[in-house]
Amino acid sequence: MYRITLIPGDGTGPELVEAMRRCVEATGVKIEWDVQHAGMDVLEQEGTPLPDKVLDSIRENKIAIKGPITTPVGGGFRSVNVALRKVLDLYACLRPCKYYEGVASRYPEADVVIVRENTEDVYAGIEFERGTPECAEIIGEIERLSGEHIREGSGISIKPISEFASDRIVRFAFEYAIENGRKKVTAVHKANIQKFSDGLFLEVARRVAEDYAGSGIEFEDRIVDNMCMQLVQKPDLYDVLVLPNLYGDILSDLACGLVGGLGVAPGANIGEEIAVFEPTHGSAPKYAGQNKVNPTATILSAVMMLHHMREHEAAKRLEDAVAAVIAEGDQVTYDLKPTRDDPTAVGTSQMADAIIARM
Repeated sequence: MYRITLIPGDGTGPELVEAMRRCVEATGVKIEWDVQHAGMDVLEQEGTPLPDKVLDSIRENKIAIKGPITTPVGGGFRSVNVALRKVLDLYACLRPCKYYEGVASRYPEADVVIVRENTEDVYAGIEFERGTPECAEIIGEIERLSGEHIREGSGISIKPISEFASDRIVRFAFEYAIENGRKKVTAVHKANIQKFSDGLFLEVARRVAEDYAGSGIEFEDRIVDNMCMQLVQKPDLYDVLVLPNLYGDILSDLACGLVGGLGVAPGANIGEEIAVFEPTHGSAPKYAGQNKVNPTATILSAVMMLHHMREHEAAKRLEDAVAAVIAEGDQVTYDLKPTRDDPTAVGTSQMADAIIARM
């Protein structure tokens, strides 16, 4: 029996996670769920959205799956997701973006996997607030060392890109491609402008690609703005994309849009020993408790989790059941109907029932 940390999240998270749990249990894989709580509700009770006991559970069990957690825009606590990635060194964000028949999309040929470096770039959280003595000091040092002037009233964010993290994430992308029968890895960057950060990422990516020259995996690189255009024009030309943190965040949403949106987009954050699985969408608190939102992304995240556990047969049965229910189009939530006000739309739990019935 597996022991897995289960984090319901907040907003619509608990009902999505419950739908996922029932679907996973229907596969027959024996799991003991170690339920832990994080997010807005926990913040009010314990003064932190991410208690130490949650981290301790994940460290002990090595595998976790979570519902979405609200991140305030502007003020408030920093993202729980970012904190998990940083504290647990979950260096690889993996987001498959795959079309399923029945989902409204202009790109039925799209099947792209985003591999995003998770620990560096501007997401490292090294920032200096406008008007503070620390910000003034760092601006002074930058101006002294670079000879460039920074406008008064600026805030500063630092973008670290290391050789170590770049090497690690590009190797992860190649290993994923080999293990999952993919054909090509594309490194995405802005090395033409950011020569010492993205330039380093590209240099390392090319060097790592040489180590995989005999693997049968093709390698290429693309400038990030051109990559955005390429994905919209001809996504079928691309397979596995490996990117620094910020570009990975942006392009993963773009790629999700190609296949129908965040409602069908699963995700995982993976380290050397620990993996945390989660849908890529937010917590949609305005729909909390209404049994309305689409559970597909959360259930497909569980499919990824089962593959990670080497329960490949169970993972395939669950994914096939999800695909069949979506293709049939009867027992699906409102966002998967031809019109969002379709009266035949079912709720979160009813869609899970339909998926379970197809296994």
